[in-house]
Amino acid sequence: MADDAGDLVTLTLDDVTLEGRLAVPPDATGLVAFAHGSGSSRLSPRNGYVAGVLRERGLGTLLFDLLTEDEDRSRETRFDVDLLTDRLVGATEWLRGREATRDLRLGYFGSSTGAAAALSAAARLGDDVDAVVSRGGRVDLAGDALADVRAPTLFVVGGATPAGLNRAARAELGAPSELAVVDGADGRFDSRDDLAALAERVTSWFDDHLG
Repeated sequence: MADDAGDLVTLTLDDVTLEGRLAVPPDATGLVAFAHGSGSSRLSPRNGYVAGVLRERGLGTLLFDLLTEDEDRSRETRFDVDLLTDRLVGATEWLRGREATRDLRLGYFGSSTGAAAALSAAARLGDDVDAVVSRGGRVDLAGDALADVRAPTLFVVGGATPAGLNRAARAELGAPSELAVVDGADGRFDSRDDLAALAERVTSWFDDHLG
């Protein structure tokens, strides 16, 4: 089944089945895989909004659940960055195995703990990942993997939240990076104006590196 958000897909990773939506616009040059944060899923309205803007710009999107429903009930699992990273790497391999997506330039968009997974996966996959964006992410949880990241990385934070973790991560990152502060926004980017500003920053970054 398909709609504007793409086709319903299932990914079998680590002997579990995860659901997602894959959308690839005609003539797409790149695709962004979303790594949702703790307690979130492919149904996140904020990530869904950003994904819609990316598709309007001609970029593909994959929104999928990093955890099963049972796994997501456990705080320990939700903060297991190694597990989240393995799942994101597995989803990347799944994309590389599909004719429609195997040759597209690849970006990761991570939020909260998903940002740590995105950076850790980018470190592991090296040149196979072309760009990363972290939205208010727990980038500190990526640890030593930060030094091995080679993909250009954008850190986006709300102006009403501390940016210390992001500045510290940039200092350790092994790749070009920028820090974008959306004035007045909180960490969740709940208002429509803040969300629109976030989507514009994110889309511009991926346009530059995946287009």
